[in-house]
Amino acid sequence: MTDTGSARVGEVTAAVAEHVRALRTARGWSLDELAGRSGVSKGMVVHIEAARTNPSVGTLCRLADAFGVPIGRLLEPATERVVHVAAADQAPVLWRGHLGGFGRLLASTGGTTGVELWEWRLAPGENHRSADHARGTRELVHVLTGSVTVSVDGTDYEVHSGQTIEFQADHWHAYRNCGTEPVRLVMVVVMPPGEMDRRR
Repeated sequence: MTDTGSARVGEVTAAVAEHVRALRTARGWSLDELAGRSGVSKGMVVHIEAARTNPSVGTLCRLADAFGVPIGRLLEPATERVVHVAAADQAPVLWRGHLGGFGRLLASTGGTTGVELWEWRLAPGENHRSADHARGTRELVHVLTGSVTVSVDGTDYEVHSGQTIEFQADHWHAYRNCGTEPVRLVMVVVMPPGEMDRRR
């Protein structure tokens, strides 16, 4: 990994640590309570808050869901920026497939408006199962190259290059590349405004 890449990972790890700690303490939650609400082990929460680990996309999703905030909220820099331009290779890679695919968060509005822009690549034979998101979340997926099978609540939808699928992402869903060519797609995740309290 280049020095620039290592620095970027360090920045993301530090941002996640700061936001998780701040969100937890603002709610008056103990480490045990956050672990119970999110399904992330207490030990992992401790490591995340100490910036000693780079959590997976699944872990980040569970923590964001427990707090009722978009995943981008956990990744945004400490200081607000009016304008930010970044190259795709600077975006944090939050999922890596076993055959070379990846999912990276290109941009997020942060705050509580909850819009995320992702780039995903799936090699032939790769799949990604996504946890259901907060109620009211929608995903818009546009396939740039190849064909992807999107499963929503157990029903498969074949989406080909040049096509877009939109669905309610608060249901179980997954993505599979059943073909012989790599799949490249862009995804917009739109979450309902405001923070969700799982106790309600």
